[in-house]
Amino acid sequence: MRKILSIVFAIMMLISIIVFASSCDNGSSERETLICGVTIFEPMNFRDDAGEWTGFDTEFALAVGEILDMDVEFQLIEWANKFLELDAGAIDAIWNGMTATANEPDGTPRTHLCDMSYSYMLNTQAVVVRADRAGEFTVAEDLLGSTIAVEAGSAGESKARRLAGMTDEDNPVGDIIGVPKQINTFIEVKSGAADAAIIDIILALEIVGQGDFQDLMISQIDLGDEWYAIGFRRGDPLRDRVNEAIVQLYEAGTLMEIATRWGLEERLVIDRTWGR
Repeated sequence: MRKILSIVFAIMMLISIIVFASSCDNGSSERETLICGVTIFEPMNFRDDAGEWTGFDTEFALAVGEILDMDVEFQLIEWANKFLELDAGAIDAIWNGMTATANEPDGTPRTHLCDMSYSYMLNTQAVVVRADRAGEFTVAEDLLGSTIAVEAGSAGESKARRLAGMTDEDNPVGDIIGVPKQINTFIEVKSGAADAAIIDIILALEIVGQGDFQDLMISQIDLGDEWYAIGFRRGDPLRDRVNEAIVQLYEAGTLMEIATRWGLEERLVIDRTWGR
């Protein structure tokens, strides 16, 4: 009887050790997941022919994830709802060529709605028009009385509304057409539903003059420089961890390699005065 009890006790001890070791292994192998809110925005985030996410911001986020020992997932969002998704915890970061220097359509600065990372890329809003009407649009004032297509909730919409604000009652911007996807702004201009689109120049350079949009062009209207940054929930320490990884990637030359792969090397500029 004593021998049987000894065997049973030994088996129970062995089971306890296995369970303990298994729980330790699982705990040590689990990694945090960084969920990035994105839209289809070439060459920042988009799906390749195999349906996999790719682009500058995609590779950038994955490289940061490696440094932070985090898995990275990309969640497709409606751009107009980006801050709602962030505040609700559906995403951990807005990582999609977001203009840190822009206001939302209601005038609220984006820096009041989230914590920004260091800025990492120079951008501007381009005015896209039909090539056969290029002569009509050479300065910002030429947009007065026009119908402008923008992505809802974008820096382009903010610019269009600022243009509306600089007009008088007798010469307002004719209309602002808000569409859910950036690519749709080009369709509005091509069809004649809009006179112009205001869109990120990084996207415009990828699309305008190509394929279905070969009859469109970027006008010479200058709407000023702006900066891309990554948005995080207010007070989230993840922002500071990502900032440290950004500096590490930049100093190692990795971020420049990624930018060069996507033809963005001249726009890559790290500004550490943001994100403080």
